[in-house]
Amino acid sequence: MPQLTEPQNEEQQLLHKLRPSRIILPVLIGLSVVGFMFWRSYKPGDLAPLANAKPLWLLVMAVVLVARDAGYVYRIRYLTQKVLSWRASLDVIMLWEFSSCVLPSAVGGTAVAPVLLHKEGIPLGKSVAYIMATAMLDNLYYVLAVPLVVLIGGDALYPHEALQGGLVATLRVAFIASYVFVSAYAFLMVYAIFVNPRSVKRIFIRLFSLTGLRRWRNKAYQHGNELVLASAQLRGNGVAYWLRASFSTAFVWTARYLVIGCLISAFIDVTWAEFWLIFGRNLTYKVILLIAITPGGAGIAEGAFPTFFGKFIGTATMTNFMVLLYRIVTYYLYLVLGAIFLPRWITRIFGKKEAEEILSE
Repeated sequence: MPQLTEPQNEEQQLLHKLRPSRIILPVLIGLSVVGFMFWRSYKPGDLAPLANAKPLWLLVMAVVLVARDAGYVYRIRYLTQKVLSWRASLDVIMLWEFSSCVLPSAVGGTAVAPVLLHKEGIPLGKSVAYIMATAMLDNLYYVLAVPLVVLIGGDALYPHEALQGGLVATLRVAFIASYVFVSAYAFLMVYAIFVNPRSVKRIFIRLFSLTGLRRWRNKAYQHGNELVLASAQLRGNGVAYWLRASFSTAFVWTARYLVIGCLISAFIDVTWAEFWLIFGRNLTYKVILLIAITPGGAGIAEGAFPTFFGKFIGTATMTNFMVLLYRIVTYYLYLVLGAIFLPRWITRIFGKKEAEEILSE
């Protein structure tokens, strides 16, 4: 979790990690994996479905992508109680997405987001509280969505057609374990923010005082302090505030999970049952991305995509094309946008001279 207090030089070091040159490594990793996949399975005739592209579905996909980002901008502006302008909200979201692309998936944009809000004029304590609120809402969406997709898709959520029985069982265990962990953490955050943050802080400290966990005791203490502060900042907000935040969260994550289905539907005929199964498989696909150690899951996301969605597409060559297109619109696009937004934002916040030093070090 982000720290409550960070010296100025640490903020600059964190932003330095996001300099535009950092896009090179994930691009090389991702494109190398896709290139290898094409080299291994390419057959020219397999790309015939491209001639039958459906412009309407391509338009729907574009609308979903724009709506998703607009939803994120709306959510952060209203979570911060309109302290952020629309322009500042857009900058924060673009840089948040960019940081998720250039940092390992386990870190994502969470470490950077409080710094972005703080430099936009929001006190660091409030910044941490707002980011914790987004994390809580994101986790609650996952907690509520999983039972629904399991009800709809059942055992078909797991790619039996692409994995042997042992691997399917391993994926199922990982999926269940991640759901249990996310659920426990989400409800612990709800309890801490709205009921008794100090008791949760004590639980963290006692848990990480056990042998084998002591190395993380200081971070647990820090996280407990953050929960106490977040509770003080957020508890007084009314029902309308949380309803707005909840609906915008549901909107953006639903849009996020719809992208693959829209993309496949633009080139392949799928039934509505298959479309919603694709939506459900996004949640099992997410388990792989959560444990990815590469920047933005580069290489791992591309490599795992055919396993989860290949059966809906057909040939390996066409599936590899879908992988490339999917990563272009949901990953490489944000690398490019981040490389554009970051220098402008740093210049606006720190000034031209200091911005040059941060970006050139």
